[in-house]
Amino acid sequence: MSLPLDSPALALRAAIHAALVADAALVALIGAPRIHDVPPGDADFPFVTLGEAVVADWSTATEAGTEQALTLHVFSRSGGRAEAFAIAARVQAALHDAPLALEGHRLANLRATTAEVRRESDGRTFHALVRFRAVTEPV
Repeated sequence: MSLPLDSPALALRAAIHAALVADAALVALIGAPRIHDVPPGDADFPFVTLGEAVVADWSTATEAGTEQALTLHVFSRSGGRAEAFAIAARVQAALHDAPLALEGHRLANLRATTAEVRRESDGRTFHALVRFRAVTEPV
């Protein structure tokens, strides 16, 4: 099943990507605008990826809308957990309550909900999961 071109999920992902690439503080932390939908196999560390999205109908009797649970991923191989936490915190700060412009939709709410940092099985990669909740409405 593919999402329609006017999908609120795709519109939100595009706006998030644009906001993160434009965030000078985040780019300074990761060394370049390494924000990926799908990272290349030889991606330089650290980097951020746009991960999973769960989209649910959030319509009322009179208004259409969607609720989205989004996960962004941070991958780091230096600085231990500290670098992963710092990047995750910057991602949260850049997006929490950000007034993002979505094509074909209006962002009613974007809130950071949780951040978790774990060590990957290779023992040297730290992986932060940064979760958000968004509500969108069609325009």
